[in-house]
Amino acid sequence: MPSAMSISSPPESKSDALRLAPRRHSAFRLWAFRTTERALVALGGRAFYRRRYLSRGRFEVRHEVVPVAQAALHGLRIVQFSDLHGGPFLKAGDLADVVDVILEQKADMIVFTGDVISRRAEEAHALAGDLARLSAPLGVFGVFGNHDYHQRREAEIAGWLPSIRFLLNKGVRPAAHLPLFVLGVEDLEEAKRLDIAPARTARHPGDVEIVLCHNPHGAERVADAATALVLSGHSHGFQINLPWIKNLGPGHPGDRLKLSGGAVSITSRGLGVVGVPLRVRARPDIVVIDLRAASVGVGGAT
Repeated sequence: MPSAMSISSPPESKSDALRLAPRRHSAFRLWAFRTTERALVALGGRAFYRRRYLSRGRFEVRHEVVPVAQAALHGLRIVQFSDLHGGPFLKAGDLADVVDVILEQKADMIVFTGDVISRRAEEAHALAGDLARLSAPLGVFGVFGNHDYHQRREAEIAGWLPSIRFLLNKGVRPAAHLPLFVLGVEDLEEAKRLDIAPARTARHPGDVEIVLCHNPHGAERVADAATALVLSGHSHGFQINLPWIKNLGPGHPGDRLKLSGGAVSITSRGLGVVGVPLRVRARPDIVVIDLRAASVGVGGAT
């Protein structure tokens, strides 16, 4: 598998206009959050979450079909997973069934859309064994989420997960014979700098672009005329999708949206949790995306 990419930041530029204001919480809210978390860990929250949400058949394998302009990409399959939040409720071995199911999809490419950890870089190390099994013919690519910038130890996280090639304000053409360009954007809230214009200089005319951007609320900002698909996570589908409670976390724009320029935005509800080992009306998922040449036609609304 390709090794993790370097974690250097590009020079500051006008593309910092991509930035979204970071969310910050009061000291009291953080204290209450962590006190609750510790209590639920002591009560067996990790074992409960794995059995209830990460066992085979408990998480959703969500299927999406996305039209693209290039006939050469017809039938290409991508599997997206997101928001692991290694830590109190997700440790070594907990992703075994998830990885099995991802590999069973026979994807051409696998992508990860951020938040390996909850708070500490070492939480990524515990997940390394499960994630090391990931492979796909065109590669496994990823970006960081806002949680991954805690302690500013992104390079260590990437180093512990060499099966994932992290694209941080970088783009790649996974195969020379395919008109496909994959662009990874650093987190729009927590990255020190944001500049994707230089990365796009490697894109060839006629390439279909797929953007990995952790925060779905930046989808319109990062898409351009060549973008067919923006893949995000971050929202957990509200995690606890009930009135009042759902507003405690980041907003969920919807599982699938059509952007103003014609691209499709797909937001994974993720696999992990923060705070409490519970999901309500927000089933964890992996997303299986099949590309279809526009001339063939696509079933379902976008």
